[in-house]
Amino acid sequence: MTLATTTPDGCPSARIVLLKGYDERGFVFYTNHEGRKARELEENPRCALVFYWGEFERQVRVEGRASRVSEEESDAYYASRPRGSRLGAWASEQSRPIERRDLLEERLRELEAEYEGREIPRPPFWGGYRVEPEAIEFWQGRENRLHDRLLYRRSENAGWRIERLQP
Repeated sequence: MTLATTTPDGCPSARIVLLKGYDERGFVFYTNHEGRKARELEENPRCALVFYWGEFERQVRVEGRASRVSEEESDAYYASRPRGSRLGAWASEQSRPIERRDLLEERLRELEAEYEGREIPRPPFWGGYRVEPEAIEFWQGRENRLHDRLLYRRSENAGWRIERLQP
């Protein structure tokens, strides 16, 4: 999914992240809490998600607020990741400059040696975010640009109000 955030001064920023779960509370992804997207979400939790399926002419847009998932949820997901991905979470100082790629690969080799035959704990700077939707729009492409658009907005009584939008 595409995750869109903003800098504190309002500059937009978007990137692809992996949707790792969803339920009635929202959409979950995991990341380094010290990387750019996490720093932007800490400053301004309002964000947007986009799911796009070009071959089906469909997309779903989500607008909402992100907050960190519980430590227990982060621990459970981290433990399910492949060993290499767990080591990679420790090796990378996400979004920070690095002079050469071989320095990153060297750090990974050091961590492989350090944790050989041992469990790899979740880094304290790594975990999940849940985007709680306030609005969800379903878009279906149609001929002559007469697309179908249905917008669900969360209402104050915890239900959803549905509107059909013009293309």
